[in-house]
Amino acid sequence: MLKVILSVIFVLICVVLTLIVLLQEGKSAGLGSIGGMADTYWSRNKGRSMEGNLEKLTSFAAVAFMVLAIVLNLL
Repeated sequence: MLKVILSVIFVLICVVLTLIVLLQEGKSAGLGSIGGMADTYWSRNKGRSMEGNLEKLTSFAAVAFMVLAIVLNLL
């Protein structure tokens, strides 16, 4: 019973992780990063933006994915 519940949670985390990654913007700074253009207002305050929140949520979902994968492998 526990394995079935954890498997359902695992599948949900997989779907959420996929959606979060697809919602994120690309990281291509291009030639602007050579001249120092990457240090703009938006890049300095990224932690408070939607993109910063998506990165934090991606990290959390990835850790949960790995932990559940290990636990399901041991069961």
